[in-house]
Amino acid sequence: MTRYDLAGRTVVLTGSTGGLGIALANALRDRGANLALLDLDAEAAQAQAEELGGDTVARGWGVDVRDLAGLQTAMHEAAAHFGRLDVAVAGAGIDTMAPLATIDPAAYERVIDVNLNGVWRTFRAALPHVEARRGYLLAISSMAAFVHSPLQISYTASKAGVWAMCDSLRLEVRHLGVGVGSVHPTFFRTPMMDDVTADPAGHALWGGNSKGLWKMVPLEKVIAGIVRGIERRADRVVVPRSLTLTANAPGLFRPILERVGFRPQTVQRALGLASASGWHDPAVHERHQAGSR
Repeated sequence: MTRYDLAGRTVVLTGSTGGLGIALANALRDRGANLALLDLDAEAAQAQAEELGGDTVARGWGVDVRDLAGLQTAMHEAAAHFGRLDVAVAGAGIDTMAPLATIDPAAYERVIDVNLNGVWRTFRAALPHVEARRGYLLAISSMAAFVHSPLQISYTASKAGVWAMCDSLRLEVRHLGVGVGSVHPTFFRTPMMDDVTADPAGHALWGGNSKGLWKMVPLEKVIAGIVRGIERRADRVVVPRSLTLTANAPGLFRPILERVGFRPQTVQRALGLASASGWHDPAVHERHQAGSR
């Protein structure tokens, strides 16, 4: 397969100032890509752009992925500024740790609106520009698209939805020369995962993600997989690759994973520790309304 050279191309990235966004932006810039950085915090996005080389190679915009008109405006401005938009990466995402029976409905709906509807809005706003370059659309999903954990109904539903959305969209735009992919990493260290492991319910469920079935992989490995996926215009990226079989056959492996990874006593303990707001720490709750990893 011919490598999709990123040098001189423009990549637009949502959730750019989150843990994943920062690392991915740095890696893409190292490949010579120009960067349109979209984040809720406009000042942080612009400061990030300055650190990456300034206005000629990187520029930040303050955008909420729940606002289609705002995304469309930012995409138009970015295309005008750089002269092109080749790749759009939908990276904004949030989480909760609470069961269906007690979760605050607003917390549930916020996750769906950011993680799933936010990808749709990002792709909708980016597509006219990316189509003009016969480019590539990429969404950050998760292994949670295939392995459905308790206390994360909104998160797993959104990530499975993103996977399905990308598969459907790929069929819609392939005649236009546009590629569409989804990324499915297992656990990796970001501020969002720090929130999960620090939350009493999250810690009870995942055990701190330091060993065993739910052990984290290095962030660098995830970034390398994403960049490699973009350069291949891949339909799907699984990190680590050793989980590809699990991703390819979720119906076959899910009962085993559920039996081994989510023992009844562990789930019941996590249920008893969960907060209805989705998080025990008010500062963490506030952070996950912002939409960056």
